[in-house]
Amino acid sequence: MKPGNRTVLLLTTVFLSLTLIPLYLFPSLPWRLSTGSALPLPSPPSSRAVAAGGKDSERCDLSKGEWVPDPKAPYYTNESCWAIHENQNCMKYGRPDAGFLRWRWRPDGCELPKFNPAQFLELVRGKSLAFVGDSVGRNQMQSLICLLLRVTHAVDASLTQDKMFQRYHFPAHNFTVASLWSPFLVRAQPTEPNGSILTGLFNLYLDEPDTNWAAEVEEFDIIIVSVGHWFFRPNMYYENGQLVGCHYCQRSNVTDLTRYYGYRMAFRTAFRAFNNLTRFKGTVFLRTFSPAHFEGGEWNRGGDCLRQRPFNRTETRLEGYNLEMYMTQIEELNAAAAEGRKRGIKFRLLDTTEAMLLRPDGHPSRYGHLPNANVILYNDCVHWCLPGPIDTWNDFLLFMMKSEGGRSTIKGQSLYNRTSTIR
Repeated sequence: MKPGNRTVLLLTTVFLSLTLIPLYLFPSLPWRLSTGSALPLPSPPSSRAVAAGGKDSERCDLSKGEWVPDPKAPYYTNESCWAIHENQNCMKYGRPDAGFLRWRWRPDGCELPKFNPAQFLELVRGKSLAFVGDSVGRNQMQSLICLLLRVTHAVDASLTQDKMFQRYHFPAHNFTVASLWSPFLVRAQPTEPNGSILTGLFNLYLDEPDTNWAAEVEEFDIIIVSVGHWFFRPNMYYENGQLVGCHYCQRSNVTDLTRYYGYRMAFRTAFRAFNNLTRFKGTVFLRTFSPAHFEGGEWNRGGDCLRQRPFNRTETRLEGYNLEMYMTQIEELNAAAAEGRKRGIKFRLLDTTEAMLLRPDGHPSRYGHLPNANVILYNDCVHWCLPGPIDTWNDFLLFMMKSEGGRSTIKGQSLYNRTSTIR
């Protein structure tokens, strides 16, 4: 093997390890699918919308609905998009079924238009958008790039060689999209300076925003914040420089405050940081928790996600840790939005949780690598295939952005404000 090829292989291996392995390494993770319930989904706080359709328009909820067949999908292919991460390139690695691609989300009471790349690019002309969070957030960024490449081209505008901090520029519209890696949102350090970032404990400083994003976001017009699965690993919690507890650290002299405490405080600190920005007058979207779908066992005990079609709403429900993580986000966003209104900062809810709960068929599973690959994480039931159901997140995003500009109104009221403002 040539030296250059060995370097590329090494960098790729390190990148994939940092992206995927931390999601699964700990037996405390309760990533197992709850199925078979005949109960309807509960009704936690969600985004309400007014469907643009003239005098017959009615109120509907974008976050609640069902997946219906869409024979025209998908709207791009894995061959046509260079932005797809190898681990989400399911068709390249031999996924035998393509039926999971041919569904669209239909909210209760209205129709959600499919993503229009030309329309999106006009809305963001001269602007910039940053995805702040973990690899699932980057999964959405790559979906967005693929959708936009249908009508234009992009160039790599990254300021660093670090693949965790990528930027792409669309010169025809002077639009930039970036990924700012921050899986905890707050400052995080391995407990051992030379320890493994994959298997070791992390110290989380829950009252200190991560400067990897906090020092950068003021230059962006639109921010999409999303984290989740890294909080299932063992973590030590610090506030005001003092150890206050942990999650699953298994130390007798340290109080286990659970993952939910760390998750809540991380969002509280992040939202406070946004509200304290002096020059930022853009929009902060919270993309809600993305459920995993392991069946037949935990991630490390034979769990997999091999279904080939969506659930209907009677087959599963939002409960357990999925519901707890989701509600934690909603509660912290409500508080941040109230403060943001005083400061001229808009917080919006990109509520995708219940839609994605119904898509156990949309994950890579074993089709994110070669069959004989020597990988620790063989079945990925956390990230999403591209193309795939995650593209719907950008349908939501465009719908909300169009409405923010007042382009879709009923009796003069901006659709966006009624769609996604947290009350």
